[in-house]
Amino acid sequence: MIDKNIFNLFKKPVSEETNFSSEKIILIAGLGNPGKQYAGNRHNVGFMAVDHIIDKLNFTGKKIKSKSIVVEGRYNKLRIIISKPQTFMNLSGDAIVSLMKFFKIPTEQILIIHDDIDLPFGVIRLRPSGGAGGQKGLSSIINRLGTKEFARLRIGVGRPPGNMDPADYVLKDFSKIEREELPFIFDSIYKMVITYLDFGLETAMNLYNGNVTKEE
Repeated sequence: MIDKNIFNLFKKPVSEETNFSSEKIILIAGLGNPGKQYAGNRHNVGFMAVDHIIDKLNFTGKKIKSKSIVVEGRYNKLRIIISKPQTFMNLSGDAIVSLMKFFKIPTEQILIIHDDIDLPFGVIRLRPSGGAGGQKGLSSIINRLGTKEFARLRIGVGRPPGNMDPADYVLKDFSKIEREELPFIFDSIYKMVITYLDFGLETAMNLYNGNVTKEE
């Protein structure tokens, strides 16, 4: 078991004014739908998660680039591009591929954060590759890239109740109880992402994959 106090050793991130020319670039993209009417939807939890990461890293300077809202910054020796595609969920691949081409980022240096109805609410799971599992944004990215070999962080939103259509379920807002739990989930996601950046995918998976509770 890895001591979570390792986070005390992390260096403070700096803003985007720094010269990044010699640094490795990592793209972290949260998936969702643009527009205020979708902001609180389960389908937009990827947007919510990257907003939390941006705040925790103190990154500033949002701009529109390659069909995405983009924020750039540096963490240790890495140049970090955090994006929220503005193409709507089903066309997420267009924005991701456009950003990858613009910044010349290979697939092994991207991390996609998205909702997953096959995981219970409160469960987060980082994976190095895999299928779309019915997630339309992820399917779009796989189709545009022509590969399933890229990292993704799945955020459980649970299955729809009764006979509700999953497409309708993910376009509904989180419940009041769920909204109270989200800050704890986002804190664990942030720690998972930082561990991924500092120590790699396997360490982050071993340390944080699973249930997220307030006690953590």
